[in-house]
Amino acid sequence: MSNLIQQSLPLTSARSPLLQFLRYRGKINIQRPKEPHYERARVIAVTQPKYPEPPKAITCFQSRAQRTGTQLENPYNAIVAREVLNWLNHSRLAAVFHLNSINADEIFRVRVQLHKQNMHLKSYGRKIIGQAVTGTAYEAILPLFHSNHCIVFSPNPQQIGALLRITRKVPQMVLLGGIVESKLLSRNDLMDFAKMPSLQVAQAQLVQTLNQAAGTVVQQLQAHQCNLVKVLDVHAKGESSSTEEAT
Repeated sequence: MSNLIQQSLPLTSARSPLLQFLRYRGKINIQRPKEPHYERARVIAVTQPKYPEPPKAITCFQSRAQRTGTQLENPYNAIVAREVLNWLNHSRLAAVFHLNSINADEIFRVRVQLHKQNMHLKSYGRKIIGQAVTGTAYEAILPLFHSNHCIVFSPNPQQIGALLRITRKVPQMVLLGGIVESKLLSRNDLMDFAKMPSLQVAQAQLVQTLNQAAGTVVQQLQAHQCNLVKVLDVHAKGESSSTEEAT
């Protein structure tokens, strides 16, 4: 029966297609597509639309200072500058150091060691330092702040020895100069100042020198009188001995 149906209806029989398309390519990379053919790339480049650029305002590319024509001052910088001037006025010792490459842990350890000696490590920008010392007696220290730096303040100038001992262990801190008792000193002057004795020792040495000079003056004034007394005593002893021999 099935044979009769297939013979009467030939289209109902299952036949294999003459053409069979197979796709052997892998997955298409959407992020990095394959470059098109040269001719196709030319057509794409020619047919690519071009939109007119919107007009740009000139003020968008200018800073606020250029638009207004005035330089705006940050009020916070003025506050920090007053703080720097206050440190300089109330510190009898201010040492300026140049900072080479140093990490935060090392600078924190130095800060702690200095704080134990009643010294304070501070760091400010050159602009703030200039704003603080311009027109004051400390204006001469501005050339020391051309690069990365820090300042150590102390109320006691005799702490310069302890300061040098602490910073000697940190080669990244290079001493440039400082202010001692409102006087600008170089690095060598600070080294010499550290070797000097304290004020109490210097006063004791001065008193000893003055007492020694006074004692020398008194001794010299009494020298002639003492010599005369000795000569008369010898002369008197000689006369007494001669009279005893005569008797």
